[in-house]
Amino acid sequence: MTAEALQAAPPQTERDAGWRDVAAVIGARLLTRLRKITAAIRPLAWVLMAITVGFWAIGQIAGWAEFAIAAAVIAIAVGVCALFLIGRTAYDVSLDLARTRVVVGERAVGALTLANRGSRAILPSRVVLPVGSGRGEFGIQRLAPGEEAEELFAIPTQRRGVVKVGPVSVVRGDPLGLFERAHRRDDPVDLFVHPRTVLFDGQSLGYLRDLEGLPAADLSRDDVSFHALLEYQPGDDLRHVHWRSTARTGTMMVRQYEETRRSHFVIGLSRSAGDYATADDFELGISAAGSIGLRALRDSQRVDVRVQGRELPAGTGKQLLDSLAAVENSKAKEGGIADLAGIVSATMPLASVVVLVCGSRVPSDDLRLACSRLPFGAKVLAVVTDTTATAPTLRRIGDADVVTVGALEQVPLALQKVLA
Repeated sequence: MTAEALQAAPPQTERDAGWRDVAAVIGARLLTRLRKITAAIRPLAWVLMAITVGFWAIGQIAGWAEFAIAAAVIAIAVGVCALFLIGRTAYDVSLDLARTRVVVGERAVGALTLANRGSRAILPSRVVLPVGSGRGEFGIQRLAPGEEAEELFAIPTQRRGVVKVGPVSVVRGDPLGLFERAHRRDDPVDLFVHPRTVLFDGQSLGYLRDLEGLPAADLSRDDVSFHALLEYQPGDDLRHVHWRSTARTGTMMVRQYEETRRSHFVIGLSRSAGDYATADDFELGISAAGSIGLRALRDSQRVDVRVQGRELPAGTGKQLLDSLAAVENSKAKEGGIADLAGIVSATMPLASVVVLVCGSRVPSDDLRLACSRLPFGAKVLAVVTDTTATAPTLRRIGDADVVTVGALEQVPLALQKVLA
C-alpha cells in the first residue's frame, strides 16, 4: 500500500463514523415516533388489524371473496377511526382548587379551565382528571380561537389523607375506542384532608421550670427571670427582698419573676396496626395527637412528633396537620409502642413532656415498658383510644398517667382529669 493510500484511509473512516452517528440519531427519532404511534393504538384496534390481515390472507389463498370484502370493510373502519386523532389538543389548562387543605367531611371543590389560545379551532375532545385512586372525565366541545371552557368538580373527603389531583390529560379518540391520544397538561396539586381536631382552653399538660426555658406570661414569686418589684406580702420569701429599693422607699419590696419553662413537648404516635382494635381507633389516635399538638403549639412550646420510622414536621399547626394527614399504618417489623418509646428516648433525651398515643390492644405490661423507656424526669401521659368507651377513664401505670378515650370530644375532659 502506498503512502498516499495510507493518508486517505483515515478521512474515509471518519466519514463512515459520521454516517453511523447520523443513522443512529435518525433511528432513535424514528423509534421515538413509532412508540408514540403505537401508544395511541388500543388493544381492540390491534385485534381488528390482526383479523383484517387474517381475512385478507384467507380470501387470497382460498379464493373466498367474502373474506376479502370483510377485510376491506374492517380496514376502512379502522382507517376512519384513525382520522379522529387528527387535530390539535393544545389547550391552555388551569387547575384550581378552592382550598388545598380541608378537614375530613368538609366540602372540597375545584375548577378546571381550558382555553384555546391558538389561531385555529380545537375539535371536541375528552379531558381526564385523576383524583387519588379514581378519575373524572369531562367532555369538551369544539373551542373556537379565544374561547374557554370551565368544568367544576367536587372531591370526596370522607377519609383523611393526601389526595393527588391531576395531572390533567387531554384525550383525543374515536367513538369505537380503537385509538386514543393523550397529552398531559398542568402539574398535579396535593389536597390535604386533615384529621378532625378539637380545641380546648388551658395549658394542656403543664411545664417544667428550667433555667434555659422561655419566659411565660404567668408571674411567680419564685423563679430565675426577674420581672418587677412588688410590695411585700405576708408569706413572701425574705430571700427575695430588694433591700436597696426598700431603703429608698421606706417600704419593704420583693422581687417578682416571670416563670421560665422548659417546653420540649414530644408526641409519640404509634401507627402499628397491631396496637389498635379497629381502623376507627387509629383515626381517633391521630385526631387526639393532632388536638394535643395544636394545644401545645398555642402554648408556645416546641413540639416534636415521632412515629415508627420517622419524625414528622410539626413546627407549625399547618405542618403538624399536613404530616398527620399522610400517616399510614407501619409494617410489623417496625414494632409497636414500646419500640417507639425507645426511639423517642434515644433521639429526644431532653424532652420535658411526652405523650404516647396508642390503641386498646396494647397490653398493660407493654405500656408499662414503654413508659419506663422514656427520658428520666419527663412528665409522661399515655392516651389510649377505644371507640367502645362511653366515658374517659384515668389510671396510673408506674409514674405515668394513662387515659382512655372513646371519642375526640372526650380528650379535653380526659386532660382535665390528669391536671386535677
